[in-house]
Amino acid sequence: MLEFPRWKYFVILLVLVVSALYSLPNVYQNDYAVQITANRGASLDEALRDRVEGDLKEAGLVPKSVAIEGDSLMVRLTDPEAQTLAADTLRTGLGENHTVALNLASNVPDWLDMLGAKPMVLGLDLQGGVHFVLQVDQKAALEKRVDAYVEDVRVTLRDNRIRYTAVDRRADHGIGVSLASDADPARARELLTKAMPALGVNIQGNRLTVVIPEAELTQIAGSAIEQNITTLRNRVNQLGVAEPIIQRQGNDRIVVQLPGVQDTAEAKRMIGATATLEYRAVIDGNAYDALSTGRVPPEAKIYYRRDGSPVLLSKRVIVTGDQMVAATSAIDQNGQPAVSVTLNNVGGDRMFDFTSQSVGKPMAVVYTERIPQVTTVNGEEVRSFRVKEEVISVANINGVFGKNFQTTGLEKGEADDLAKLLRAGSLAAPMDFVEERIVGPSLGKENVERGVTAVLYAFLFTLVFFGVYYRMFGVLTGLALLFNLLIVVAVMSLFGATMTLPGFAGLALSIGLSVDANVLINERIREELRAGVPPKAAIAGGYEKASGTILDANLTAILAGVALYAFGTGPLKGFAVTMVVGIIASMFTAITVSRALAVLIYARRKKLKSLAI
Repeated sequence: MLEFPRWKYFVILLVLVVSALYSLPNVYQNDYAVQITANRGASLDEALRDRVEGDLKEAGLVPKSVAIEGDSLMVRLTDPEAQTLAADTLRTGLGENHTVALNLASNVPDWLDMLGAKPMVLGLDLQGGVHFVLQVDQKAALEKRVDAYVEDVRVTLRDNRIRYTAVDRRADHGIGVSLASDADPARARELLTKAMPALGVNIQGNRLTVVIPEAELTQIAGSAIEQNITTLRNRVNQLGVAEPIIQRQGNDRIVVQLPGVQDTAEAKRMIGATATLEYRAVIDGNAYDALSTGRVPPEAKIYYRRDGSPVLLSKRVIVTGDQMVAATSAIDQNGQPAVSVTLNNVGGDRMFDFTSQSVGKPMAVVYTERIPQVTTVNGEEVRSFRVKEEVISVANINGVFGKNFQTTGLEKGEADDLAKLLRAGSLAAPMDFVEERIVGPSLGKENVERGVTAVLYAFLFTLVFFGVYYRMFGVLTGLALLFNLLIVVAVMSLFGATMTLPGFAGLALSIGLSVDANVLINERIREELRAGVPPKAAIAGGYEKASGTILDANLTAILAGVALYAFGTGPLKGFAVTMVVGIIASMFTAITVSRALAVLIYARRKKLKSLAI
């Protein structure tokens, strides 16, 4: 009569062990830390560690530890003030060969980390996170757009066979065009006006002046900010950060807040990186002669391979990273790292047209990166960018291809990072980190501690009340509630969900529903006993008759949570996730776990005359 399958005991035990295992990392508190990673060409070794310890000692800082952990040198400190001072000191001492970033270093044991067990991610309102302020280089965005206009002018004139002697930029962002003596200025103006209707074209004898209106310049600067914000959202999604805050500040700044971020160095690399790929044709000629004599073909520019050898490439870009819609890190047929690229329709058509006309000819892939640097002029910091361009491969075009192909010549880490960047999109303008700090809980540490204390006392009061009111079955209810809480914490930690204050509200609601479920079961058992049903039959009947009601009631709550998650944003999603996970866990613990415990206690008693309920 009072039976419970053994395989269900095994399932309960398995869930208990897994839940305890993946909840355990939340016991270990993070350390405030400064993370140092090496840029290309730099290294992490004992000499660097000794240098860092010396710089910290000169600054009067005593770290908890300085050690190489994985691919980074981690400096662990005692408080956020020491962390900020250490970061400022090390940035000045190490220069641009190393990336210095704030971090929250995990203390989770390696064996737990190997199992994928990580602490629950807390939101900005509970734990805080990383706060970045980025300065957008709008001047670079204008220069990039003007360079594109210059190339468009050349292409338009060349395609229409209008001869010119020079196309150059002017200081006021205008473009000067010197036509050949036999060219028709009026026709050239007509063609340029048709090709670029937003610009003005003036004729002065045999010279044209392409004027970019002030409204167009303002639109370019504004769209650069908006495109960068969109790109940043995509890049943050690549990092897997839940509930980030990305918003515009003033005319040329963007604020990024990432709750619970562990690896801020990786966040800085992904957020501020401007690396991309460019595909260019190789120009015939001796690059060494052009370099020594200074006589570079007008349509060419000198680039350098990674081994330092020069190569002549066309100024005209075939395809850029802006035209890539998909990119994945892969391994080519020779077992080397590669990036599989998919272009949009425009890029695919341009690549198809070029390769159709250039079978057997070489094409180069250029890896372009803008590196921010800070110099001091007259006692003031001046921020600028150093453009780094490297030819990563030059290969003959063996056949015609269009939207889909592979790019090789990268190292494994570069291929992974570049694939992420290309998937997230290119920045319209480079950005520099002008402010970086770890922000505390927006609700205040004291308020958070009081909230946790209130929840803890409320939970203990519930356990005591159930123990007094329902006696033994009250104890079983308390154990089921504890198991429920353990499952929720484990699931939230395992899947990297962010726990915010609304999430705590969802957790409290799910615990309340779990209490309701156990009350329904206990009261149903009491009714069976009042009706004269034997104790064992009353236990079985109470669980069977209450289960349907519990499922119906919780199903409506789950549907409400799914709707909140589907149509809500930010805090609503955090509330919905925690509530749905908690409700599903509460149904399992109330219907299955508490029944298993009741059967374990009462099933073997042959002469059971009463129940402690």
